[in-house]
Amino acid sequence: MAKDLLFEIGLEEMPARFIRAAVEQLQDRMAKWLDDSVIKYGSIESYATPRRLAVLVRDVAEKQEDVHEEVKGPSRKIALDEQGQWSKAALGFARSQGASPEQFTFKELGGTEYVYVSKNSIGLETATIVSEGLLSILNAMNFPKNMRWASYDFKFVRPIRWMVALFGSEIIDIEIAGVKSGNVTRGHRFLGSEIVIDEPAAYVEALRAGHVIADINERKQLITEQIDALAKEKGWNIAVKEDLLEEVLFLVETPTVLYGTFEESFLQIPQEVLITSMREHQRYFPVLNAQAALLPYFVTVRNGNATSLDVIAKGNEKVLRARLSDAKFFYEEDQKHLIKDFLSKLESIVFHEELGSVGDKVRRIRRNSDKLAELLGSDSGTAEAVSRTAEICKFDLVTQMVYEFPELQGVMGEDYARKAGESEAVARGVFEHYQPRFAGETVPSSEVGSIVSIADKIDTITGCFSIGIVPTGSQDPYGLRRQAAGIVQIMLEHKLPVKLYDIFKIALDTHQELRGLKRSESEILKDLFDFFGLRVRKTLSERLRYDVVDAVMAAGYDDVVSVVARGVALMDAVDQPDYKSTVESFGRVSNLAAKASVEKVRSDLFNEPAEQALYDAWKSITVEYHQVLEQGNATEALELISSLKGTITVFFEAVMVMAEDEVIRMNRLALLAAIDNDLKTFADFGKIVWA
Repeated sequence: MAKDLLFEIGLEEMPARFIRAAVEQLQDRMAKWLDDSVIKYGSIESYATPRRLAVLVRDVAEKQEDVHEEVKGPSRKIALDEQGQWSKAALGFARSQGASPEQFTFKELGGTEYVYVSKNSIGLETATIVSEGLLSILNAMNFPKNMRWASYDFKFVRPIRWMVALFGSEIIDIEIAGVKSGNVTRGHRFLGSEIVIDEPAAYVEALRAGHVIADINERKQLITEQIDALAKEKGWNIAVKEDLLEEVLFLVETPTVLYGTFEESFLQIPQEVLITSMREHQRYFPVLNAQAALLPYFVTVRNGNATSLDVIAKGNEKVLRARLSDAKFFYEEDQKHLIKDFLSKLESIVFHEELGSVGDKVRRIRRNSDKLAELLGSDSGTAEAVSRTAEICKFDLVTQMVYEFPELQGVMGEDYARKAGESEAVARGVFEHYQPRFAGETVPSSEVGSIVSIADKIDTITGCFSIGIVPTGSQDPYGLRRQAAGIVQIMLEHKLPVKLYDIFKIALDTHQELRGLKRSESEILKDLFDFFGLRVRKTLSERLRYDVVDAVMAAGYDDVVSVVARGVALMDAVDQPDYKSTVESFGRVSNLAAKASVEKVRSDLFNEPAEQALYDAWKSITVEYHQVLEQGNATEALELISSLKGTITVFFEAVMVMAEDEVIRMNRLALLAAIDNDLKTFADFGKIVWA
């Protein structure tokens, strides 16, 4: 007969951002332990609030399954020595399996005899091993940050205050950090009390009676339904960001939505400032009108019932008023200074001890930006805006507003630049040069913002690489992977006609001229190409088959726009059932081309119509092929080289490539090598895998 298993870990309030990953980890570890222990079970349900992590496993078998298995050991040749005695390998295998050589049998597998030993294990009662299992799960849990408390060496996300461990109605006895398990949980910190859980199936409803909504999805639904009802009642647009909703979800056990107000005079401050203050500091949802303009209201979620909501609202209003007053003060104080005053302060802020101050970085960004604008052929007005944007792009870092709200960097720079009389292109460029800040964020929309963004990011990456800071494993403290991905994203979005090498060289030359390089340029360039290659590959892998990615990457990725276009075109082609024969013909060309030792093709040496026909067909498309590929029309380029398939097939049917006459043979190989060189500027077709 199966029973339900409940395990609840009661804690002091956990950081909201840790909870979902923690309860998923608990569920995964419970499932793994049951699987490893060969204990059958039904479903696993997980529950979490700020004060608890819990799993409820349905229909857990009362006994492990009996295990009967045969384990394969070494071959007979290895298991027996020349005298027919058991070898060290055989005896070691016996020890590892807890068996004796007398239990060995021989069985044939794939024409070879191997030693086998049969193992029979009688399953234990689940109740006798579950205590040890739960303790192992507890000790294996890990978190971004841990705590130790009292005199215990045990670490956990927060101090454990109670545990519920039930197998059916039976309490599982475990103890850790001075806390013993039982069948008593705790309700809401203020509204509830201790609750006895008679059986696991009663867990959710028992907590509900104690003013705790344990089910994560149910709690989220309650919050969203209340927000939607309030928005409908008031005619508001309540801006609910998913990440903030996720955080609020794990701050409450009994959610009740309420709203408050703030003085309209605060609306004179840019609404991004007000929204940031509400979201980041108070976990409030801002209220907008139909035109997405901020209204003097906020929405929050109380951890409790609907009693005295007016008092709760007034308390939140008082706290928010103080926050917004600070923001207003910072905003007004910042505007008393000129941009040049802020720029001078950048000289005293260290960017990196080996890379100089932020002021030094700004000078490098400006030089990189000017060179990039020149390389891209920007008009004089754009080039002037690029240079000015690069010169002032970091000034807002030393404003009081950004010091208080770091997430507003760029936002305040744009606002202050506009108020200081900078052109719209420059003001917008100051904001956009930070984009994309994270995966999925939009890239700069303007040419000015795009150029300065690339210039900034490549300066950081190249600078770090030049002093030996190259991300390895999961370590990337300077966010270099994110910045490299941002550069790739910008290049693709705007189809920038610039090569990675040119961007790298501009940044390297700037570092060399303004501060020198600790490593050789060739070493840095190699690391940069390898590093960006991984970013390009990841971008391609999100759209294309792995073998198509391998094929086009092998042809080079210096031109990011081209490699993606080639990948998309090739993916479309290989999806066509008749394209396999084309790729196979290219493969025959490549295989023989590798044997070529001369480069020049002499048409006067042709003595077969098929080789003249192949030569003529190739000559008729090669110039146009390279032109359209350079212009970015990968589909047309692929169609041109694919048009050679017919003449390649006829060539191999009619011509003996490896002729006895060495001159003729070398000339035919040279022809195939010339065609192969064109093919490999598009892709290495030999990497395409067919099902």
